[in-house]
Amino acid sequence: MEGIFVGIDIGTTKVCTLIGRVNESGQMEIMGKGMAPCSSVKKGVIVDIDGTSNSIALSVEQAQSAAGLKVYSAYVNIPGMHINALNVRNSINVSGDNREISSRDVQELLRVAKNVELPEDMDIIDVIPRQYIVDGYDEIIDPVGMVGTRLEVDTDIIAGKITSIQNIIKSLDKAGIKTNGIVPEAFASGVMALSQKDRELGVVLIDVGGGITDISVFKNNRLMFCDSIPVGGDHVTNDISIGLKISYAEAEKIKKQYGLALVSLIDNDQDVWVYDVNDNYRKSVKISEVVEITEARVYEILSLCRERLEKAGLYQGFGAGVVLTGRGISYLDGIRDIADEVFGLDVRIASANVPEGLKPEFATAAGIIKYVSGIAPGQNAGSEVKSGKAKSGRKEGGNIFKKLSKLISDLF
Repeated sequence: MEGIFVGIDIGTTKVCTLIGRVNESGQMEIMGKGMAPCSSVKKGVIVDIDGTSNSIALSVEQAQSAAGLKVYSAYVNIPGMHINALNVRNSINVSGDNREISSRDVQELLRVAKNVELPEDMDIIDVIPRQYIVDGYDEIIDPVGMVGTRLEVDTDIIAGKITSIQNIIKSLDKAGIKTNGIVPEAFASGVMALSQKDRELGVVLIDVGGGITDISVFKNNRLMFCDSIPVGGDHVTNDISIGLKISYAEAEKIKKQYGLALVSLIDNDQDVWVYDVNDNYRKSVKISEVVEITEARVYEILSLCRERLEKAGLYQGFGAGVVLTGRGISYLDGIRDIADEVFGLDVRIASANVPEGLKPEFATAAGIIKYVSGIAPGQNAGSEVKSGKAKSGRKEGGNIFKKLSKLISDLF
């Protein structure tokens, strides 16, 4: 079935699967969804392939059941800490006698673009042509049929850590799912949280999840930088749990109940009754005690993001400022005030722009579908799905190195 995409988001606490398509008016139509808990990913790293595979299988089975389809392949996310984005320009001389640019010339140019020097532990995930230049004339989308002597291309080379790619593919393979492609979370988050104008003017996107925070920089509609720090909203909860000596579940409850990131925003510093984690007796804590801990960790998370940007030499030229998204801390009242202080730039909160009827937790999976469908319009680049009652697709084994090789070749 053509035009149907499956997006799988492997997160720190859950795996989300969406089956859907983007219609002619650009609206996303969701056909099936699934979510399963996952405790096999730590700080963005898969530490248990079998556990991750089980979570993927359960999530996919739920989506299959809702859609009435059997899923055989899918696109999957990869966190920013596992990838590098390189902006590269390459050129060739046009080969034909009449100097008319052919599709063979374009293919040769993209092949040349892939000959980029990378660290030994990294391999290319994707090559994205942003513009072609013919004899100095730029902003050309498709040069085939034009006449010129020199053809150039500006590309975004997305490279990923080989072990991370292997572990992602192997986890899907053991769940019975072929990997169509690996999508950087920056792209998935970017299409959901940012406008075209944001990406053109220059923007920092900070996506705070449960266990990690992704930092991305877009400018001139290109991904200029992406990285991650292994800290997220779950660490705020953990700090509250340890600091107040209460259970993690109770810490999460009161964090969300009061939803404050700044002590100065407290109107009534009342007592809250909680259970001590060691002696299991009721005790009272002040709201200010909870918020003080939250404020300190939030300030640290955002400060670490700024440090990464400064280290990369990218702390300038952000016409669209800073955009905060993700379910980790962006919902906290006062988060924008802290971000204003840390970054000294215009800051706004981007709500999860997910299709109607979806929880914000599905934002990355939805972003995968929207991104992939947008880069290959009109092409048969959908996932492999078939009508019929879904059965469990889990299987064991599979040569991961053959899978990896096939994935890389399929992407080009």
